[in-house]
Amino acid sequence: MSSQPIGRSPDLKRLRDEGYDIAVIDGYLLVRDVPYVNASRNVCRGALLMPLALADNVAQPPADHVAQFAGDYPCHADGREISEMRLGTVDFTVDGFAAKWSFSAKPKPADKYVNFYDKVLAYIRRISGPAQELEPDGGHDPRTYPLVNEDDEDSVFRYVDTASSRAEIVSVSKKLKGHRVAILGLGGTGGYILDLVAKTHVEEIHIFDGDVFSQHNAFRAPGAAAGAELAEKLPKVAYFARIYDRMRRGVIPHPEFISADNMASLDTMNFVFMAMEAGEVKRLVVERLISKGIPFVDVGMGVYLANDMLGGTLRVTTVTAAKHDHLSDRMPFSNGGIKGEYDKNIQIAELNAMNAALAVIRWKKLFGVYPDFSNEHYSTYVIGRNDVNNEDEA
Repeated sequence: MSSQPIGRSPDLKRLRDEGYDIAVIDGYLLVRDVPYVNASRNVCRGALLMPLALADNVAQPPADHVAQFAGDYPCHADGREISEMRLGTVDFTVDGFAAKWSFSAKPKPADKYVNFYDKVLAYIRRISGPAQELEPDGGHDPRTYPLVNEDDEDSVFRYVDTASSRAEIVSVSKKLKGHRVAILGLGGTGGYILDLVAKTHVEEIHIFDGDVFSQHNAFRAPGAAAGAELAEKLPKVAYFARIYDRMRRGVIPHPEFISADNMASLDTMNFVFMAMEAGEVKRLVVERLISKGIPFVDVGMGVYLANDMLGGTLRVTTVTAAKHDHLSDRMPFSNGGIKGEYDKNIQIAELNAMNAALAVIRWKKLFGVYPDFSNEHYSTYVIGRNDVNNEDEA
């Protein structure tokens, strides 16, 4: 839980989640970027200030119906002052905003506001309404969606996950909190798996790959690499760790391929994504994960060129404690892979992305984020038919 008033107060948190630029400073609730019309009929932006009482860092109901305003006196669309809410003048400054005006907008019939969400919106409707009336297409929305830094010391994110709070799915999103995940291979699908997993609340993401991030990788990886970044010839894990460090903590790079020498580092993982090539090492890793009871998925794709078009199949093989007797037919171990579609190495960004999405959805099902009605342990997506086939149910 956040240690700060906005994160702990449902009314303030709702304002923030809906895109209002708010802060709690010096005992005031500060609402920035409030559009209004001045006497010259120009649209400007000011700030609302309201005294805020806290108990255990939680906002208490507003003590009164009064608010202060920093800016010129707000007017109707025709330039007349909104005199019906004038209370008087004030002279104080909070965070660089010099409050000049005191307003009174008493709600009816209750004569008091039960929370700050209602109070703030009541004032914004009165003050910003004329700006939107004067210039309907002027972009004068009081919701500016500013960057919100994360103040929760327990969070892995560097700024607040407002996507979950806006959708009211925080409890679901946090089902993965504290988990440790490994991704073996970042050559194509693995990079997209990282992109999706990085946006969850998992505690640590261990990424393994011994290759350098090269020019061909840029065309099958999420995001857009600059030429200067390619010139650095960074290890793939260093390149990706640097990108996602902007958003979150806990992406841990391992600039080496998984092998018999280092696979013991997987023993503490809650889940493993395998996006690595076939080979004897893969068999050893699989055997170890099964022996340790660590669930994992293995991804792969077989794409072929025929009649000047690309066809093929994407595969997600799931292994859990409940089912792992299907691997001889469902996962390539030899260097040649499974003969047929899976012995190709054509990599296309959107197919890598879809293969990753299918794998991440399967992972989230295993941990209760999504419902799982079939509990399949092998699924394929056939490009030409746009069809997902589920098999090996447990």
